Amino acid sequence: MTTRQEIYDRIRASSRDEVVFAEMVRLGFWPPGGEMPVDPDDEIYRRDELELQLRSLVAEQSRLQNVDALKRSARKRRMKASRIQRQETKQRRLQEQRERAEAWQQRKKSEILYLGDGVSAGLSAQECDEQKLTDADLPVLRSAEELARTMQISVGALRFLAFARRTATTTHYKRFLVPKKTGGWRQISAPMPRLKRAQQWVLANILEKVPLHRAAHGFRRGCSIVSNARPHVDADVVINVDVENFFPTITYKRIKGIFRKVGYSESIAIILALICSEPEIDEVKLDGRTYYVARGERFLPQGAPSSPALTNILCRGLDARLTRTAQQLGFTYTRYADDITFSGSDDAVANIGRALRRMRYAISKEGFRMHPGKTRILRRSRRQEVTGLVVNQRVNVSRKQLRRFRAALFQIERDGPAGKHWGNTNNVMAAIEGFANYVAMVDPEKGAGWQSRVRAIIEKHGRGSDRPGTLPPEDRRHDVRPRWKPKVTPAEKPPKKKKPWWKFW
Repeated sequence: MTTRQEIYDRIRASSRDEVVFAEMVRLGFWPPGGEMPVDPDDEIYRRDELELQLRSLVAEQSRLQNVDALKRSARKRRMKASRIQRQETKQRRLQEQRERAEAWQQRKKSEILYLGDGVSAGLSAQECDEQKLTDADLPVLRSAEELARTMQISVGALRFLAFARRTATTTHYKRFLVPKKTGGWRQISAPMPRLKRAQQWVLANILEKVPLHRAAHGFRRGCSIVSNARPHVDADVVINVDVENFFPTITYKRIKGIFRKVGYSESIAIILALICSEPEIDEVKLDGRTYYVARGERFLPQGAPSSPALTNILCRGLDARLTRTAQQLGFTYTRYADDITFSGSDDAVANIGRALRRMRYAISKEGFRMHPGKTRILRRSRRQEVTGLVVNQRVNVSRKQLRRFRAALFQIERDGPAGKHWGNTNNVMAAIEGFANYVAMVDPEKGAGWQSRVRAIIEKHGRGSDRPGTLPPEDRRHDVRPRWKPKVTPAEKPPKKKKPWWKFW
């Protein structure tokens, strides 16, 4: 049975006449298909449809006439669409950012694209001279990934070792000072283990395979200070010249040029040059933290295993120039690191002045500077030394040193090592053992006797250790100022004024 509420709902949905007509048909008061001269059923339905359309149009007209409502409605639609679009854009950008980050992480595992300001410009250039590298039996390296794989480290570790930081909280070197034989102090930069292994790989696989000039005797297999001094034995005149600031003069750009010249790409040359160089460092403490601030250009560190070989390769041009000069003027030429030696007979004495001028010119042309205070001209009438060895008649250690060493051994044998000193180290036992081996290297027959005496002393007293007062390793780690001094002898007489070089003949 139809309820009243249902009837009201039908009337609101259509019209009262349509509901009345439908009920009359349902109840049998009117035939379903009959005709009505005044109000037929099709006209009733049609009229109801028109009334519904009219009401809809009236409502739409009313809505359209309300401008503020239209604006609010349009604004709501725009805001809703904008929120949806912003959300979609945000999600898309987050996804793109995640994809870029993942791609960058993957790329960082196989590439090195940045190593610091001023050194990263050529990292994308990976073309090398494969034929030249193959002919020289050098490893062909096309990318940082190949270099890291060959060195058996990760690309990230290679980037860490080569990165040129202006300010850092860590350092790759232990820096300390050692006294020079001629006075003053020399800063030694000893690389940390990881960097040292990388430099040793560069030395063994690249640098030691590069051919050197025969006049170079320093830091190469089969050569020593003895082989450097032997060609100058029994000469009428010996000229010793020293290069000023030898290692600091060999800058990062010159080191990179060495690797480029042997055939490596710009990218590999940059990485290898950064591994083999370092700048001067200032240690700064701020807010309880220690910072290492780079000062100046990178150069060759004195103490790295790769540095000596790089100096020999870089000085091939200098060796060739000075060899030609020596041959033209009647001299014999050798070089041990930064010590340059010319020697000749009586016929060459007249050419000493020309030799010095041409040496100075050749050294300057190769990017170095001759030390103004370390040029010596030694005639046969005085003791002639080459890299610390006497060469007047044969290669030998100076008698003065041997007499001092004999006296030191006598005192140690008599009184023991306590309070005794030899050389610039506090471990006197290690010092005398090293000097005995040094004499044996120069003169095996004479050195054997010294070695037997030293072995007897060590068997009796032990090898000993550093005396109290020597800085512990943690205090020497980054020390750049002298905190201890070698033993000072009594006041010496002022040195005699040297004659000008032109008065020696």
